[in-house]
Amino acid sequence: MPYIEREGVQIHYEAAGSGPPVLITHGFGSSTKAWEGQAETLSDAYRIITWDMRGHAGTDSPVDPAQYSEAATVDDMAAILDHLGIEKAVIGGLSLGGYMSLAFNLKYPERVRALMLFDTGPGYNNPKGREAWNETAFRRAERFEQKGLDALGQGAEVRISVHRSAEGLAKAARGMLAQFNDSVIRSLEQIEVATLVLVGANDEPFLGATDYMANKIPGATKVVIPGAGHASNLDQPAAFDAAVREFLGSLPG
Repeated sequence: MPYIEREGVQIHYEAAGSGPPVLITHGFGSSTKAWEGQAETLSDAYRIITWDMRGHAGTDSPVDPAQYSEAATVDDMAAILDHLGIEKAVIGGLSLGGYMSLAFNLKYPERVRALMLFDTGPGYNNPKGREAWNETAFRRAERFEQKGLDALGQGAEVRISVHRSAEGLAKAARGMLAQFNDSVIRSLEQIEVATLVLVGANDEPFLGATDYMANKIPGATKVVIPGAGHASNLDQPAAFDAAVREFLGSLPG
């Protein structure tokens, strides 16, 4: 498996196809495996790059909890692009991966050709909402600490992923799934690139967040995939891929 190394941490990535580059990030508890279908179908026209976040699947699980953070994740994404010689790419992701894509755009807007946000949200303006989210993230961490990898759950994107470290997932929940400020949600109105906001029609927890982002991001394109839940790319891959291909095809050269 291909890796880059960043400050002693090996980061696993996959790259398929040629053409305009597209970097896609998975959700919490998932991995590159979730994007194999897209890598196969979209790589005829695009260079599809996927990767495993810290604590997940083929990427290392550092011992130091401080090495799990939004900032570290965003810089891992930049380091993968650097390694592949890519200055600018379409940046996208599902769930936590979508949030990290927004965080990447906030730090590195000059490296973003367009954004694709799948079944995700931008965080919280209200500190109480953020606290409630973080309580959920910390409970997930505790379940990994208590039950090991049995705490992964049964989501489609989780079932197909193979992880090595429950401890790494617990630290990722505490440091990456949890949110510590409102900088990402406050950045939405300043986004200057074409943005696809896509959600499964049955992904009820994220329907409101999808509407919010579609209304706040200038010129955003909203797509709802019928018959899909949170893992819209796995639940309805043909409709998902068609929406992504249409959006990518609409981008200026």
